[in-house]
Amino acid sequence: MSTTMPDGPANAGGSGASDAPATSAAPVAPVAPVADSGLDGLSQRIGHRFADPELLRRAMAHRSWCAEHPGNESNERLEFLGDAVLGWMIADIAYREHQDLPEGKLTDLRKSVVNASALAEVAVGIDLGPCLLLGKGESAAGGRMKPSILSDALEAVIGAVYLDGGVVAAARLIEHLFTEPLQRAAQQLDRLDHKTLLQELTARMFDTAPVYVISETGPDHQKTFTAGVVVGGRSVGQGTGRSKKLAEQAAALAAYTLLSAEA
Repeated sequence: MSTTMPDGPANAGGSGASDAPATSAAPVAPVAPVADSGLDGLSQRIGHRFADPELLRRAMAHRSWCAEHPGNESNERLEFLGDAVLGWMIADIAYREHQDLPEGKLTDLRKSVVNASALAEVAVGIDLGPCLLLGKGESAAGGRMKPSILSDALEAVIGAVYLDGGVVAAARLIEHLFTEPLQRAAQQLDRLDHKTLLQELTARMFDTAPVYVISETGPDHQKTFTAGVVVGGRSVGQGTGRSKKLAEQAAALAAYTLLSAEA
């Protein structure tokens, strides 16, 4: 179908526009044929109908798949955006819903939900894994169940919804997916300290317990304690405090944050 172009200065005094060659469009990146990935079902499960379905498809595109299908963009940029949107909105919900919590506890609450392990659980809950576009090697290696891949893809979905529907749509999605995890995390906040959370995580990941190494500096009346956490011979976190307990808790939080991202 031809498009009628208005006359402009470039046509003044010359022959008719019909004699000019058509302007060539920018080359379109090749898109490899994709088998039905159940994206319609995923869209229904997250409660958002995309005006631009390509955004959801891109959110599923792992870099390993893109390496095998040149010309397709991976989900990494959407993941970057979704991570920022998720952190902002979880912080907003935590602030509004838990007005009795001090800043430190609000930070703990957000971290208990916004980490690779917790995000992967949410992704499994919406059956995101089967929808992923993975390279053959990554798929054969069990990539559809890897927490790091699932959590990244979930953040990419959040970024896609934000671009497609704006702040309201993203907020609706995050409320839909994270209300229950936030409630559970808030209930556990007073019952479980960081050392307990870390011990449970290392038991799941490595079948071992963390070891704490304590050092101290300063005069007797004003000591500062530094705790290091070692898991399986590897140093995974460090923290300081005015007491051994506070230092260990700070170190456990640092270690938990690091290992959760690797889960």
